[in-house]
Amino acid sequence: MEEIDSKQSKSPSLVMTIAAVAVLTLVAGGGGWLVGALLAPPPAQKTEAAEVPPDATGEEDIPKIATEANGVVQLEPITTNLAYPAENWVRLEVALQFEGAPDVALAEEIHQDIAAYLKTVSLQQIQGPRGFQYLRDDIQERVDLRSDGRVTNVMFRTFVIQ
Repeated sequence: MEEIDSKQSKSPSLVMTIAAVAVLTLVAGGGGWLVGALLAPPPAQKTEAAEVPPDATGEEDIPKIATEANGVVQLEPITTNLAYPAENWVRLEVALQFEGAPDVALAEEIHQDIAAYLKTVSLQQIQGPRGFQYLRDDIQERVDLRSDGRVTNVMFRTFVIQ
C-alpha cells in the first residue's frame, strides 16, 4: 500500500497542471494589458482634413531660404556631360551664401566657372562619398578664389549623375 501512496504523491494530476498553466496565462495577460494601458499614450483625436485646391503644389506656405534678403543666391541648375565617360551626365544645383549683400553678376561668373569645371571631371573622380567630398572641396576652393572671400558657403541642393 505504501507503493500506491508514493506513486500518487509523486505525480500531480494532469488536470491540476493544466489549471495552473491557465491561471498563470490569465495573470500574465492581464498584467501585460494593465502595463500597456498605463504606458501607452491615449489615441489621437480624429481631425477633419482641410480641403486642398486642385492646383496646389504644397510649397505655398514654405518660406524660401534662398532669397537675396538672406544673402543666399540660388544658381540655375547646371547640366553637363562629364569628361570621361562622355555619355554620363551630371546635374548640379547649388546656392551661394554671400557675406553681406549678394552680387548677382559674381554669382553668374561662379555659375559659369562651376559648369566649366564639371566638364573636366571624370566619373571615377566623383564616385563614392570621398569623391563627392573632394568635388565639394574643389568647388568651394574655386568659389573662394573667384569671389575673394565674399561667398561664405556653397550649399549643394541636388547632385545627380546619369
